[in-house]
Amino acid sequence: MYGAVRENRFPSRMAWHMDLVVSVLSIDTGGADDLRSLAAWLEAEPELRGRVTFLESDPSEGRLGPLVEALQIALGSSGLVAAISGVIVAWIGSRPGDVTVKLIRGDDKIEVSAGRVRSLDTTKLAALTVEIVEALESTDDRG
Repeated sequence: MYGAVRENRFPSRMAWHMDLVVSVLSIDTGGADDLRSLAAWLEAEPELRGRVTFLESDPSEGRLGPLVEALQIALGSSGLVAAISGVIVAWIGSRPGDVTVKLIRGDDKIEVSAGRVRSLDTTKLAALTVEIVEALESTDDRG
């Protein structure tokens, strides 16, 4: 199911400006499992296929393999931040328990929690998606 998602070590700081880095903080479930679930949702969108990479840290002592710590999404063209934001808002709303997604693009950052998403009606969910897009647009995109 997750075979299409590439795996990478943490990118250089320069790559972070062009890409979106997504981490999941979850009290109820493992973060790596949540990241795999979110990656599957993102890869289900045709315009996002092949753009999602798992970011792994080197294995710590006593661990058998690397730890998935975040997702990196190659943006490339305009409009992808909106597609990603919509998927993330829908994914968060579907998650059981308390989960927070942190999105980073260069110096732009935003966190979205399940509690915030679940309390919104359709109009406010659309406004939240726009808020995420505006928070993550790079200065290059803003012109």
